[in-house]
Amino acid sequence: MPVKFRDYYEVLGLKRNASEDDIRQAFRKLARQYHPDLNPNNKAAEEKFKEINEANEVLSNAENRKKYDQLGANWKNGADFTPPPEWQQTHVRYNTTGFQDVYTSDHQRNDEGFGFGGFSEFFETLFGGGSSRQTTQHQQRSQTTQSRQTRSNHDSEIEISIPLEEAHKGGRQKIALKQKARTCPACRGEKRLGSNLCPACKGAGQVLTHKTVDVNIPLGVRDGAVIKAAGQGHRINGGNQRGDLYIKIKLKPHSIFTVSGDDLNAEIPITPWEAIFGASLDVPTIEGKVEIKIQSGAQGGQRMRLRNYGLNKRGGGRGDYYIKLKIVVPQNPTEQEKELFKQLAETSQFNPR
Repeated sequence: MPVKFRDYYEVLGLKRNASEDDIRQAFRKLARQYHPDLNPNNKAAEEKFKEINEANEVLSNAENRKKYDQLGANWKNGADFTPPPEWQQTHVRYNTTGFQDVYTSDHQRNDEGFGFGGFSEFFETLFGGGSSRQTTQHQQRSQTTQSRQTRSNHDSEIEISIPLEEAHKGGRQKIALKQKARTCPACRGEKRLGSNLCPACKGAGQVLTHKTVDVNIPLGVRDGAVIKAAGQGHRINGGNQRGDLYIKIKLKPHSIFTVSGDDLNAEIPITPWEAIFGASLDVPTIEGKVEIKIQSGAQGGQRMRLRNYGLNKRGGGRGDYYIKLKIVVPQNPTEQEKELFKQLAETSQFNPR
């Protein structure tokens, strides 16, 4: 049954002789532009993101690209397409990390983190999963999927909480892990030493092995991002090979700032006289204090924008810092203060209502 042909080079805005670097750069640029995290509730951007990811799945893989190029350059994007009978399908590894970005533990961005499931019928037909598969091809795909699931069963997942400042600047962090139980080396699984319970395993016969992983927190990491520590998961079939460790990042609540994407927000209290006459104030930022000027006649709820005082961005640059003014009055005014406010109330003709 015909499916709609997709010109993956056109999707990424590339010529067919594009280099690997050209493909990588085009993909990253477009993926960041249409990433669902940056386009919430935008179905068009989400579909475009899927299309970009699909094109990259094919063109960034030398074997997949070679097979795709065998179709020739004369197909029109969107035209009906039926693969040649002798077409041999290639099975690629699907990315299932969803919208979240995945980082490796050594600062290098994992391109697969842009991945998003749900490939087109054209992709499925050519590279596995399409409705035109033969029985033998279905079996090959099942074996591939089973192998992938077996490997993933040895991966580990944990969640850690980090301060906002650490997410902003990045840095290394040691994470203590509890590994699978193993036979107690003291009692060799016998649970007892002589007539007494084994003090090492407390009579369990097994102990948990402990391990510390030194993980690099990339600069500009965000809440919900996932860091991949390769080879730090569970052992595979008792051998020396290990699965991977996936570390989900959770940002700790901050006493001053709230986060909105790359931007920071804070509420700054000011006195009534500072609002009336204006003032120069030292306000906190993520990297220390900075002086700002309050114009005379400032209003409660008024917002001020400090450009490039927000969080570091992964691709360079910084977000902005938004300050919301809050006019506060003395909770326990002195008698003199009360008298002054009374005089103001008696003489002022201002009516905010």
